[in-house]
Amino acid sequence: MPIDIDSALGSLPAALALRARRTELLAANLANADTPHYKARDFDFRAAMDQASQGRVVLAATEPGHIQPSAGGIDPEVHYRVPLQPSLDGNTVDLPVEQAKFAENALRYQATLTFLNGRIKGLLTAIKGE
Repeated sequence: MPIDIDSALGSLPAALALRARRTELLAANLANADTPHYKARDFDFRAAMDQASQGRVVLAATEPGHIQPSAGGIDPEVHYRVPLQPSLDGNTVDLPVEQAKFAENALRYQATLTFLNGRIKGLLTAIKGE
């Protein structure tokens, strides 16, 4: 009986891809904390997961001739973060907020990896018949 890997792993691969994308955004925010007129960006992880789990994955390709990405190419709708206290130079990055969100996202990324590893180990155990 064949195993459907996609259904066996569930939404964990999509969650991992979204966490990686969010890490990129938060890292860019932190890197540009002193850049004048930089606007902090983020996305709603829960809404992006709902979109991915309902199969309405937005694929990103820059040209029609490019290879279309798979479901791992989830591209959530990115929004500008509303600052608590914008700086005089127009930068909206609030360093403590960004650091906290980055740390939380890193922790959740690691947790998702742990869950995914557990699922894969379970599948290997089932395949080997141990």
